[in-house]
Amino acid sequence: MQGKFITFEGIDGAGKSTHIGFVTDFLVARGKNVVASREPGGTPLGEKLRDHLLHEQMHLETEALLMFASRREHIAQVIAPNLAEGNWVLSDRFTDASFAYQSGGRGLARGKLEALEAWVHHDLQPDLTLLFDVPLEVARQRLNATRTLDKFEREQSDFFARCRAEYLRRAAQFPERFAVIDSTRSIAEIQAELGQVLEKLL
Repeated sequence: MQGKFITFEGIDGAGKSTHIGFVTDFLVARGKNVVASREPGGTPLGEKLRDHLLHEQMHLETEALLMFASRREHIAQVIAPNLAEGNWVLSDRFTDASFAYQSGGRGLARGKLEALEAWVHHDLQPDLTLLFDVPLEVARQRLNATRTLDKFEREQSDFFARCRAEYLRRAAQFPERFAVIDSTRSIAEIQAELGQVLEKLL
C-alpha cells in the first residue's frame, strides 16, 4: 500500500516546525511508519545545498534551480522510496515554499517555477499540505526571540507579506490538499485541529 505524503508550510516564524513531532507521534500511535525530513535538505547532497541556499547571496534563478536540484534528490532518495514502501513521509517545506519565497517574495515569474515543478515531480504532489498561517507581526516576534537568522529570515516585512499572500493563493488554488491552520492559537488548540485533519486523511 502506497504511503501518504504530508508537507508543512508557512512563513518563517509561523510555528510549523513545532508541530512535526506531534504529527509524527500521532501517526505512529495509529500504526504508521513515519519518516520526517526537510527542504532544502533531507539528503547528504541536499544538506550541503541547504547551507549555500540559506547563507549565500546568489542570482534569483540560481536560487530557484538549486532548490529544485535539492528537491529532485530528496524525492529520489527519500520521498519516493518511502512512499513505495508504504511509509508516511513528512517534509518541512516542499514546492509550495518555492512559489511562496522565490515567486511571491522575490518576484520570479510563476511560470518558471511551474515548469520546474512539472519537470521535477509532475506525478507527485502532497496528499496533505498543512499551511500554518500567522500575521506578519506575530511571525517577526517569534523569529526575533529564537536564534541567529538566515538570509531569508532577515528579509523585511514586505517580503514576508508577499510570501504569505502567495501561500494563501496556492491554498485557494488547491483546496483539496491544503489545510490552513490558524497558528496564532495555543499549541493545544492547534494540535486538536491537526488531529481532526489527520483523522480525515487516515
